[in-house]
Amino acid sequence: MTRKRKSRLNFMMFLIWTMRTDQKIHPTLIDRKDNVFIISNFKSKYPVLQLDLRLISDLVVVIVSATCGGIAFACAGQPVITGYLLAGSIIGPGGFNFVSEMVQVETVAQFGVIFLLFALGLEFSTAKLRVVRAVAVVGGLLEIVLFMFLCGITAMLCGGKSSEGVFVGAFLSMSSTAVVLKFLMEKNSINALHGQVTIGTLILQDCAVGLLFALLPVLCGTSGALQGLMSMTKVLVSLIAFLAVLSILSRTWVPWFLKLMMSLSSQTNELYQLASVAFCLLVAWSSDKLGLSLELGSFAAGVMISTTDLAQHTLEQIEPIRNFFAAFFLASIGMLIHVHFLWSHVDILLASVILVIIIKTAIITTVVKGFGYNNKTALLVGMSLAQIGEFAFVLLSRASNLHLVEGKLYLLLLGTTALSLVTTTLLFKLIPAVMHLGVLLRWFPPDSAVEVGSKGDGFRSDSGKQRISVLVEGPHDS
Repeated sequence: MTRKRKSRLNFMMFLIWTMRTDQKIHPTLIDRKDNVFIISNFKSKYPVLQLDLRLISDLVVVIVSATCGGIAFACAGQPVITGYLLAGSIIGPGGFNFVSEMVQVETVAQFGVIFLLFALGLEFSTAKLRVVRAVAVVGGLLEIVLFMFLCGITAMLCGGKSSEGVFVGAFLSMSSTAVVLKFLMEKNSINALHGQVTIGTLILQDCAVGLLFALLPVLCGTSGALQGLMSMTKVLVSLIAFLAVLSILSRTWVPWFLKLMMSLSSQTNELYQLASVAFCLLVAWSSDKLGLSLELGSFAAGVMISTTDLAQHTLEQIEPIRNFFAAFFLASIGMLIHVHFLWSHVDILLASVILVIIIKTAIITTVVKGFGYNNKTALLVGMSLAQIGEFAFVLLSRASNLHLVEGKLYLLLLGTTALSLVTTTLLFKLIPAVMHLGVLLRWFPPDSAVEVGSKGDGFRSDSGKQRISVLVEGPHDS
């Protein structure tokens, strides 16, 4: 067999159809796994502007549907996040399949997470993080290890593979950074104690993603324990070096750069806004190149600016961009939700989601309580982190490629994650009622059910004459 023949069999790429746009032929390819590829670079004698009208059409569909979903749920008095998710599920492959170029759309949507975390970093208070750093770092790591250990033991007792159990534990330990942050912002809970602990834990999880990716080849047996340990050590060294360099730059170069951009933008903020976006993307890209995550880099970029006098001005410039891409991202997450699959297996998946919520809430609440926080704060953190995060989709995809998770378990985890994100809205709506129940059962002190005004840092719900919300001011509020 010739080398040319072998190469053709290895790649198994066939031309299946062509699309005519502006009188040009755009070939589309498909491989043996039904992955569709669209040619992105045409050889031409002269440089010409190429236009992918299919991608433009997809972007328009996502933006318009997310807007309609948000308007509908806002008019109904419901969180707009649910509207974005539902709109995405309707237009996605599991719905009417209006979106053709899923990979391109999801890639653009990643900017939503980047700008969400960049804005969070701008609002971040290092002084407040010092108060919760023990529970956020040590407690966050302990939660991940506990999930992996308990799921590994459970898998062995049930006659399954311990490696699958350990992966499921790592999978379940991930919470949704984007969704939780959006809810905390809507409830003005970012600066509340439980909000700070929740954010610190989410940041720790983002940092741990690189380590979990390094662990996957070890679990599936494609690399030895020593090689896996070396990979994880490399990630840790990269993380420490990355943060050290950023710390130095935030004290030296960043203030000078921002003042320069401010002076050049005396007439308009256009240049300053562009420079802020470029700075965020550059740090995020550098983090990704080091084997860390885009999310960690974008958050770090925000923290670097938060130490300067221009943090608030930068936030004002970024907020419109953040809001747009955040809605786009949530709609893209909705596209991963297969409505027909969820409906066909709603009993099993709903039971799985309830079990996940109970277990995650119990474990996280116990860990936070173990660091000296009272029942109220511990339970708030536990319920806030009780869902499975969107990063779990990435872990699951990687595990599937390594044949670590396949078949029914893959579909169960995929469906549970999707339904978990959808039910997060309901879970957050239940928090005020749970707080009130805690007061009635004397789990919390009576002053836990106090009203929070416009400057409040908590959850508020009107129920007759009772208004229940959470106000936390000290490191161990009571």
